[in-house]
Amino acid sequence: MLTTLIILLLLVLLFTGLPLVFAIGTASLTYFYFSDINLALLTQRMTSSVDSFLILAIPFFFLAGELMNACKLTDRIINLAKVCVGHIHGGLAQVNIFASLIFSGMSGSPTADTTALGSVLIPAMKREGYPAPFSAAVTVASSMVGPMVPPSVSLVIYGTLANVSVGRLLLAGILPGLVIISTQMAFTYFYARYAKLPRYERASFPEVRTAFAQGFAALMFPVIIVSGILLGIFSPTEAAAVAVLYALCLGFIYKNVSLRDMLVAVTTTALGTARILSIIAVASAFSWIMVREGVPLAIANSISSISEDPLIALFLIVLMLLGVGLLMVASSAEIVLTPILVPVILQFGIDPVHFGVLMVFVLIIGGATPPVGVLLFIAQDIAKISHLQMVRAMLPFYVPLVLAIILLVCFPQISLFLPNLVFGD
Repeated sequence: MLTTLIILLLLVLLFTGLPLVFAIGTASLTYFYFSDINLALLTQRMTSSVDSFLILAIPFFFLAGELMNACKLTDRIINLAKVCVGHIHGGLAQVNIFASLIFSGMSGSPTADTTALGSVLIPAMKREGYPAPFSAAVTVASSMVGPMVPPSVSLVIYGTLANVSVGRLLLAGILPGLVIISTQMAFTYFYARYAKLPRYERASFPEVRTAFAQGFAALMFPVIIVSGILLGIFSPTEAAAVAVLYALCLGFIYKNVSLRDMLVAVTTTALGTARILSIIAVASAFSWIMVREGVPLAIANSISSISEDPLIALFLIVLMLLGVGLLMVASSAEIVLTPILVPVILQFGIDPVHFGVLMVFVLIIGGATPPVGVLLFIAQDIAKISHLQMVRAMLPFYVPLVLAIILLVCFPQISLFLPNLVFGD
């Protein structure tokens, strides 16, 4: 009975607009008080959850992404994408999608992807005759690859909360990222042929060589992180620190990162890290309550009553995550649900690395769906269109996103092939 009341209290507080950290903290404190549990245990659960060397990777990856954005590599990335895929049907739309894949290796954030690439590519697409709503929609849809490719703060957070190897997770996101991009490029190809959208001439070899030379620094960013971890040169946390150093070196080489830019990057990182870690702290206490009250077991039993097949169970959990993503910011939902759902998927024999990649992707789609849909609001402001136009333009792009989900659910080896190849089963 108390558990039900605590969950209802949390939902009511969230719907009243109270920030998530205070809503979860209030619900947890209420449970401890009425259960007559020593409040020292509450603070112990909160502090122990963030007292970890691994969790230092979160602020470092945040800062590395901010500094890489400050290096103003966007034009170089777009030019590289243009010579690679600009000749395919869809032209600049294909460039937009492929550039998101490269940019995600710098920022690992769909918000940064939509803002940085959208501010350049959406006006450019409009000038070349692409409909404004379509230009905004393709920018939002392609940004879904952001948290899948290293460096991914979302996967680091999941690995920390689920006690799963961050190295395996970072590798596991690469092929799913390619699947997400491939489904969108295929969809755009057929849409472009139907709508007779323009495309570029195939780039000459000198143009390709020049573009790769200019974009080499951006391409090497995720390579350094992944290869360093795989070769045992540094741990995920140390890799994040190396990423910051690499971004700083690029800033000095290109001479386009000022002291003010660095100060803004540090301030943004500090605020973002404080928000994430405070939520992790209170969510750890709340998840302890859920486990103590047997909520994961109850969820597993409910799913088992429908089907004991792991594939069906995973589809049911994905549907639940899609529903949560409509109402909550992805990072917050991930922090709250990971400790609750990991014991559930383990009971069904689902690999936690595969589930982590799938969970991050499904929740991030919430950023491209109303009513929360932060990415929708960013793109529609850049494109100067109404929210209704934005939502209508996004509807076709949910098809490749759903297709990508189905492929990732049905074929776990897409996620597990690389980590199993490198680290073993």
